[in-house]
Amino acid sequence: MSQSELTSGHLAEKLIFVVEDDLAVARLISGVLGEYQFRHEAFRSGNAFLQRLRQQTPDLCIIDLGLPDMDGMDLVRQVRERHRCGVIILTGRGHVGDRVMGLETGADDYIMKPFEPRELVARARSILRRCEGPAEAAADGPPRVAHFSGWRFDAARLSLYAPDGSERMLSAGEGLMLQRFLERPNRVLPREQLLGQHDISPFDRSIDVRISRLRRKLEDDSYNPRLIKTVYGAGYLFVSTVVWE
Repeated sequence: MSQSELTSGHLAEKLIFVVEDDLAVARLISGVLGEYQFRHEAFRSGNAFLQRLRQQTPDLCIIDLGLPDMDGMDLVRQVRERHRCGVIILTGRGHVGDRVMGLETGADDYIMKPFEPRELVARARSILRRCEGPAEAAADGPPRVAHFSGWRFDAARLSLYAPDGSERMLSAGEGLMLQRFLERPNRVLPREQLLGQHDISPFDRSIDVRISRLRRKLEDDSYNPRLIKTVYGAGYLFVSTVVWE
């Protein structure tokens, strides 16, 4: 894949914050982001990152879990609760429980060290495309809003609104998954289609984690779901009448 294919147009203008205390790894990440013309800033501690975050919200955060001054999971949680941006966890923790916890906390992706720099760029680019705001989305067509079971979903902003009008914060991955459901209601969708990936390992729990988070935000009982039903061996089924405008 060429550089122009990995990074094109407005994506190269996006701002990425990197939180990594290992100087060699931080330089590696900064080097590859600079090579692909991404604007970026690097931080050696969680506190330095949070201070900068009060001044400006980036389009994407790449966060290491093993920080010297705080737990990386707590940092991811704070970002997800307060800001609308993509989050990639980049860490040496390989236990499946850490991966599940990271996705539960709201990360859009989880990359293990050591990593391939070009793959990091490709994944960052994918998340940045999902996180595009109304202005960028409008360039691809008019914004669309879906109404279903009293809920409202703004596809341009990947924003979900409850029947009482309150907004439910979605990660980029959750928003894209909900959009795929709403575009194909009352049809069984396989795991690969919902994640936008091929050749998913049968042990990969990322889809289950996101389905669980999405159910909670839709107030859908995971033990007896009304909206998102599991079709064992086939995928998931979104049961509702959906009206797009």
